[in-house]
Amino acid sequence: MKGRSVAKKPNYSFEKRQKDLAKKKKKEEKLKKKQERKAAGETAGDDQVEGEEVDSDDDDDEPSDADSPSGDASSPVD
Repeated sequence: MKGRSVAKKPNYSFEKRQKDLAKKKKKEEKLKKKQERKAAGETAGDDQVEGEEVDSDDDDDEPSDADSPSGDASSPVD
């Protein structure tokens, strides 16, 4: 057994921790940039023309939950 070399086992928990830290850092940087843009937008004034409204999510193209049939095909039937 002494002459046999055994491959090292990868340390998955370390790799996961590093990946999670990188994700957290990226998310914080993204949030910081978003807050900076928001702050810059407030100081610059409104770019929206008076009387012009932003279209909300009231699109008639997409069916709402009320329009869907009550018998959902994905629900099991007893």
